[in-house]
Amino acid sequence: MAQTASKKTGKRSQAVNAKKEAILSAALNTFSQFGIHGTRLEQVAEQAGVSKTNLLYYYPSKEALYVAVMRNILDIWLAPLRAFREEFAPLEAIGEYIRLKLEVSRDHPQASRLFCLEMLQGAPLLMAELTGDLKSLVDDKSAIISAWVKEGKLAPVDPNHLIFMIWATTQHYADFSTQVEAVTGKTLRDGEFFQQTVESVQRMIIEGIRLR
Repeated sequence: MAQTASKKTGKRSQAVNAKKEAILSAALNTFSQFGIHGTRLEQVAEQAGVSKTNLLYYYPSKEALYVAVMRNILDIWLAPLRAFREEFAPLEAIGEYIRLKLEVSRDHPQASRLFCLEMLQGAPLLMAELTGDLKSLVDDKSAIISAWVKEGKLAPVDPNHLIFMIWATTQHYADFSTQVEAVTGKTLRDGEFFQQTVESVQRMIIEGIRLR
């Protein structure tokens, strides 16, 4: 009996998680197109295949749903930086970070664009996360870069500006993908163009911080 109850609980949990994922996916799609003010919960519910009442059971307001979406985005966006480790060779670590950030731009363009939109609006609903987890993580990784500079493994560089430059360069391919495609006729979904982009961005940034 206990095993049967456990299986039923497990299935219910899977069903709930699947429903919440469907809601978050539909919300990302809608928010990235219309912003928080132009999005209606009815739109999200219809795309997710649930009732508005069911959506509100999991996310009690549009603002709560938006914040949940933004937190998911922040997790995706920061995963490459969390993978940054001091035990790696500096240039290899930075080169791999650039690759991972471009993979995020390739695989999650809507998430990147919505995050950019939130930043342009002053991050009214995400400021706590930015000044908390984001700042702590950037401080930790900046300390690693500073240590490499002091040890003579990198050219003198301000860690924050290096991280900002990597963010700006890699996220451009998601946030301005329409412009990139208009100019080049290609997107990061093109395997050859993706690899060219990775190598070009790596070369330009790494050559700027290589110890002379």
